[in-house]
Amino acid sequence: MDSLTHIALGACMGEAFAGKKLGKRAMIWGAVAQSAPDIDFLASLWMNSSSNLLAHRGFTHSLLFCLLATFFLAFLAERFHRPHNISFKKWAAFFGAVIFIHVFIDAFNNYGVGWFEPFSHWRVSFNAIYVADPFFSIWPAIACVALVVLRRSSAARKKWWRFGLSISGFYLLYCLLNKTVINTEVKDILRRQHISYTRYFTTPAPLQNWLWFVVAGNDSGYHVGYRSLLDQKKEMHFQYFPRNQYLLKPVDKQEDLRQLIRFSQQFYTVEKYQDTLVFNDLRFGQEVGWYNPRGKFAFHYYLNFPGENTLVVQRGRFAGWDATTMNAFLRRIAGE
Repeated sequence: MDSLTHIALGACMGEAFAGKKLGKRAMIWGAVAQSAPDIDFLASLWMNSSSNLLAHRGFTHSLLFCLLATFFLAFLAERFHRPHNISFKKWAAFFGAVIFIHVFIDAFNNYGVGWFEPFSHWRVSFNAIYVADPFFSIWPAIACVALVVLRRSSAARKKWWRFGLSISGFYLLYCLLNKTVINTEVKDILRRQHISYTRYFTTPAPLQNWLWFVVAGNDSGYHVGYRSLLDQKKEMHFQYFPRNQYLLKPVDKQEDLRQLIRFSQQFYTVEKYQDTLVFNDLRFGQEVGWYNPRGKFAFHYYLNFPGENTLVVQRGRFAGWDATTMNAFLRRIAGE
């Protein structure tokens, strides 16, 4: 999830843990702990774009890092707040829970999380919620604001942290239910339309959880389409994108290509933009694909110009959005 959501969640968890004993300082500890795994942003200061893709949500989102960060923060907090009646074990339990919640929630996005680094490079990705979903984030944000405003002695503080954490938790379960429904429908449609595949995924389109991006295919290419929970027809219109593996022969020795293939988990295609060789990671969707089914993929990496890929994950995320495409987006969510 985005950084502000993590901060709000951590603040609510801090209030739940020790708001009565530490006041609003407990919220600060929670926000710090919830933000700790995102220290990997520092890697971008010295790594190139392809290396940074693997570093982000890598070791600092691993179970080993959770353990190390838990004891480090518990050691700091226990000594900083002396004298107090919060034991080291309680501090460790609190920080462990907050940090683990961060790496657990991030696994629900399409980027993938390296839970088992450095022992395994396999990334966990449930593809159940968009990385910035206001329907998930708004509740802890409202609760966090209320907790900042309310006095330490206010009896309403308990209601607010419960409000912020519980509704987000229920929404996450709702997203998992939506994914189950979508997967059931899409797999049946693929069977009906005689589309064979060896790789498959669904992931929410931006900012919501009702319209889903679908990819199914193999080493030859991928069928791409969109499915709304409100769609009535038992069919889908897919666009086929060949993988074009042969285009990679001139650059098959490049280190960044090896890293990109590993990062994409094999969900990639290759194409040319005029004289530029482009690597597409399909997991991040298309630029307004519900409006232009043949649109560019949001994640497109220029293999001939590696220095032009600084914001490769973000640059296509909301490219092409305007009043027309937004209206089409809302209509497509509604099942049109």
